[in-house]
Amino acid sequence: MKRRFLTCLAAVSISGLVAAAVAQTEEPTKAPASQPATTKPETKPAAPGGPPPRVVLEIALGQEDWGRIVLELNEEKARGTVNNFLRYVEDGYYDGTVFHRIMPTFMIQGGGYTSLTEEKKAGLRPAIQNEARNGLKNLRGTIAMARTSAPHSATAQFFINVVDNNKLDYPGADGWGYCVFGKVIEGMDVVDRIKAVETRPNPLNPREQSQPVNPPMVKKAHRLGPDEKLPPPEPKPPTAPKPAVQPNAEPKQPGDSEKDKGREKEPPTPE
Repeated sequence: MKRRFLTCLAAVSISGLVAAAVAQTEEPTKAPASQPATTKPETKPAAPGGPPPRVVLEIALGQEDWGRIVLELNEEKARGTVNNFLRYVEDGYYDGTVFHRIMPTFMIQGGGYTSLTEEKKAGLRPAIQNEARNGLKNLRGTIAMARTSAPHSATAQFFINVVDNNKLDYPGADGWGYCVFGKVIEGMDVVDRIKAVETRPNPLNPREQSQPVNPPMVKKAHRLGPDEKLPPPEPKPPTAPKPAVQPNAEPKQPGDSEKDKGREKEPPTPE
């Protein structure tokens, strides 16, 4: 009788330990209090084995159409970031936003302002997880997420590298770097035209020659279907003269806001 009692007690104890272990593994992970809350956006993924998602940015300056930039997104290496970007595209968030920060020896940044002074907040979603450890590099023609000095603070703003910016790669200067999630497959001539517009000192950082006098705009952003084909691009427009670059300018890393209130760090000057 005593032996049977001890056997039953042991069985109850073991089952209790297993239940506790399952409860611990199923408990949702909470973000550290020092980091902003992040979400894992949901959007329609590409079909397994199908072509990667593609997005078209139609660019204009005032009433003048400048052509298109076609992006191929790497869902395999940066699934959360790609899903986040596609949701903004499908919501029409990027339509009418401008490239508010342009540096011809660094990058062009957009996706967050409707003018040089008006930040777009309607439709903005929570920050996402930084996927910069995906092995993709900040090479010329790649697109990456802009953020503040907090590693997991990227929301909607993005930048396109116009030179190889290896100092932005993981781990970067802060242990994280900037997440690349795609590349330009058509329209680098449009990117180069954007980078060549006239700029002036940034009012929030006068040493940085990065504010465009007339900012180019994303007239419309839309996702291409898996089998959708684009018509041939229109003839290339004449290239604007390249502006002079201030030799002493020290660009900041691509930030998620131009509000310089301790949210961004001074980076090394990109090579």
